[in-house]
Amino acid sequence: MLNAHSLSPARVARNVVLVVLFAIVVVAGIFAFSAGASDFHGPSIDEFFPKAVLFAGTPFELNRIMLIRLLVVVVLVLMLWLGSRNMQVVPSRGQVVFEFLLNFVRKSIVIDTLGEKDGKRFMGLLMGIFFTVLGMNLTATIPGLQIAASANVGLPLVLAVVAYVAFIYAGIKKFGFKYFKNALILPGVPVALLPFLAILEFLSTFIVRPVTLILRLLMNMVAGHMLLVLCFSATQFFIVTLLFSGNFLGLLGIGSFAFGMAFVALEIFVGALQAYVFAILTAIYLQMSLAEEH
Repeated sequence: MLNAHSLSPARVARNVVLVVLFAIVVVAGIFAFSAGASDFHGPSIDEFFPKAVLFAGTPFELNRIMLIRLLVVVVLVLMLWLGSRNMQVVPSRGQVVFEFLLNFVRKSIVIDTLGEKDGKRFMGLLMGIFFTVLGMNLTATIPGLQIAASANVGLPLVLAVVAYVAFIYAGIKKFGFKYFKNALILPGVPVALLPFLAILEFLSTFIVRPVTLILRLLMNMVAGHMLLVLCFSATQFFIVTLLFSGNFLGLLGIGSFAFGMAFVALEIFVGALQAYVFAILTAIYLQMSLAEEH
């Protein structure tokens, strides 16, 4: 039976988009088959495992995604250095944007979650996580780069390990090894249920947390890249292969291009949202480790 939630505008819009994309894929596939499979190149998982560009066969091997990551790191360092080296009493537009981003992370993620005292301790860590994830995600929409540097498991894994070590360190620093007892043994639970609940708490705290941090970021960025490649590959196929050869069905490329541009905007939003989610979850895990009672 249908309810109000199942007919919500967001869900209806999402379903319409999926139907239209499916139709684009089907039409493109039919014409690609008739025109020759080499004329249409859809998204491939191979794009996330590019060939080496520099130092191939050595421990310092760099591929396209690694070079993008290095570029993002350089850009972030330059932006943070230039933005903070000459702060004015009457701020410029650039300084206003810079201060807004810093204050957003400081207030909405760090202070509101950890409080003033603990927030100052972990301010650098959480700001580093937020801006790193944000910068790595936004490369998906930059012409010439066109893939999120976080769409490969290496970076989400490293960031999740950093968050994992941080919240365990915070708990041990405050409570010693009693932290593990606090994390696994819930007060007021019947003795007969303690082993079962301790196993669940262990899985939830020490296994599920880092795994979900990795998968949430990775899958969102992979899915976004695949959708963008699909839309713009279909656009190229319809316009270049079909329309330029006199087939007016190539006008479907206008629709696939419009969807592609819409997904670019969506990818920017999702990239920023995932940076926020990763940072706020890390802050929440830190707060839970520092809480007197679990």
